[in-house]
Amino acid sequence: MILKALYEYYHRCGDLAPIGMEFKEIAFVIVIDDNGKFLRLEDCRIDNKNAKKFLVVKGARTSAPKPYLFWDNVEYVLNYTPAHKEILSDENNTKLLNSIKKSKIKHDLFVQQCERISQKHPSNKAFKAVSLFYKNTGIDQLKDSDLWEEIEKKPTVNLSFRINGALQIVAEDELLSGESFDDEDDSINAICLVTGNLSKCVNKTTATPIIGSQAVAKLVAFQVNSGYDSYGKSKGSNASISVEAEACYTTALNRLLQKDSLNKFTIGNRTFVFWASSNDEASKQVESCFYNFLTNLKNDDPNRRIHEVRQVFNSIYSGHLTVQNKDKFYILGLAPNSARIAVIYWRETTIKDFAEKILRHFGDFEIKDTRKEQKPYYGIYNIISTVALQGKESNVSPNLVEAVMKSIIEGIPYPYSLFSSCIRRIKAETDKDILITRAAILKAYLNRRNNINTKEIEKMLDRTNDNIGYLCGRLFATMVKIQEEANNISTIRERYMNSASTTPAAVFANLLNLSVHHEDKLNAGRKVQFEQLKSEILDKMTSNGFPAHLDVNDQARFFVGYYHQRQDFFTKKEEKNNND
Repeated sequence: MILKALYEYYHRCGDLAPIGMEFKEIAFVIVIDDNGKFLRLEDCRIDNKNAKKFLVVKGARTSAPKPYLFWDNVEYVLNYTPAHKEILSDENNTKLLNSIKKSKIKHDLFVQQCERISQKHPSNKAFKAVSLFYKNTGIDQLKDSDLWEEIEKKPTVNLSFRINGALQIVAEDELLSGESFDDEDDSINAICLVTGNLSKCVNKTTATPIIGSQAVAKLVAFQVNSGYDSYGKSKGSNASISVEAEACYTTALNRLLQKDSLNKFTIGNRTFVFWASSNDEASKQVESCFYNFLTNLKNDDPNRRIHEVRQVFNSIYSGHLTVQNKDKFYILGLAPNSARIAVIYWRETTIKDFAEKILRHFGDFEIKDTRKEQKPYYGIYNIISTVALQGKESNVSPNLVEAVMKSIIEGIPYPYSLFSSCIRRIKAETDKDILITRAAILKAYLNRRNNINTKEIEKMLDRTNDNIGYLCGRLFATMVKIQEEANNISTIRERYMNSASTTPAAVFANLLNLSVHHEDKLNAGRKVQFEQLKSEILDKMTSNGFPAHLDVNDQARFFVGYYHQRQDFFTKKEEKNNND
C-alpha cells in the first residue's frame, strides 16, 4: 500500500522529474572550452545549505564505487578528500592513506566513464571536452581558482561541467537519458507488485535517505546471498517492482523528503511525510494545515496559522469544504536503520475522518489560557518538547513520537509514556509554575481514558469537581497565591508541591497553619475572600480528610486542579461571570 500510494502521488503531482531522471543539487559548475581547457568555477549555491537543482540522469548507488553521469561529489570528480590535506602533516597515517586510495579508485571510475561515453558519442563536443579536461590535467588549474577554498571547506558537495557559452550543464544533455546507469542486464520480466502489469523489473532501487541514515539508505532494499532467498530467487525477483513503478515511488518519496518540503515533519531521528491522494483545493489545504499543525511555529503569526488549521478542518468536517468520500490522506513515519530505512508508522484514512480526529485532539487539549501571548500549545513539537529534559525533543524516547502521532491520528488514548514523562517534568521543575502544555497533556490523557465513574475534566476551573486530587490541587494553588500576595515569594510551591501531590495528609495540616499567618498580612477584604475559597474547597472533601496517598491519576488531577485555580486567579471578574 505504501508504494502504491507513493506511485499515485507521483502522477498526482505532475511536475516531478521524468522517469529515469531526477533533480539534484549541484553546488559548483566547472566551466571549460571545447578543447577541455579550464576557464572558471561557477558558484551555484543559494545559501550555506542549499544549491541550484539540475535535471540529471537518475542513479542508484550501493556501497560499491559507481560514478554518476558527468556529475558527482568532489571525491569522484576531482579526486579530493580532507585526507589529501591532512596527509601532509602525517605521511604514515594508514587511515588517511586508505581514504586517499579509495578516492583515487572512485575518481578513476568517473574519468573512465566520461571517456567511454565520449567515444560512444564522438560527435558530441561537450562529452569530448570533459574527457579532454582530465587529459589536460585541468584539475591542477582548477585548484588555483578563488573558489577552491570553498570546495575544501565542504568537500561533499556535487559538481558538474558546462561548456562556455552553453545554457545547460553537460549532465543535462539529452543523449544521457539513453544511457543505462546500471550496467547489469540480468533484470527479468515479471508482474509488478505495484501496478500489476507484466514489466521489466529492477534489481536495485534508488536511495531515499532521511536524517540520520546512510546516504545510500533505501525504503526498499533487496537481499543478496543472504541464505534465505525464496525459491532460489535473488535480488528484485523476490519482490518484483517494475522500472516505471520504482522510478515513480522513489521520485515521489524524495520530493516529500527534500529540505524545503512542506509535506515533511522531523523530530529527533524520526521523519514523517504526509500527502493527500487528490489534487483538489481541499486536499492541498489539508496538507498545508497539517504542516502548520506539526511544525514549531516561531515566525509569522502562529495563532493565525493555527486558527486557519482549525477553520479548514472544521469546514471539512461540517461539509462546508467539499471533499470526496474516496479522497485519502496518508502519513508515513520513517527512522534510520543499519542498512535500509525502517517504516515505523503508516496510516491511510479518509480526509473527513482525518479532520474529525484532528478536531478531537484540539478539543481534548483545550484548556484555560490567560497568557498575554496565547501561542499554540497542542502541536506535536510543543507536546514532545514540553516533556523533554531541557525542552530538547532529542532527549525523548524515539518511540514516544510515533505513539503520540498515532493517538492523534487514530483517536485512541494518548500514550502512558507521555503522561508519566509530563508528571516527571512537573515534579522536577517546581521552581516554576505548571506550563499550559503540560496541564493540557494531563487533561487530555485523563479524559481519553476516563471511565463512567470519574468526572471528565473541564477546560477551565470546575467548582463542581469533587475529586480529592483535584481539590487538593486547588487548595494548594490557593495557599501559594496567599503567600505570593503576602510576601511576594512562592517557597511553598518549590518546597511542598511534590509531597502535597503525592502524600497530602503529611503536609496539608502544616500548610493550612502557614496560610493563616500569611493571611494576617493581607487586608481584611482579601483575607475574607481567601477564607471563603478555602472553606469552599474543604467543604467538598469527605469526612476522612486528606488522603495518605494519591495514585498517579489523582496526582495528575492535583496538577490540573492547581493549574485551573491559578488561571482562575488571573481571570477578570466580568469573564468569570460570563462563564458562570
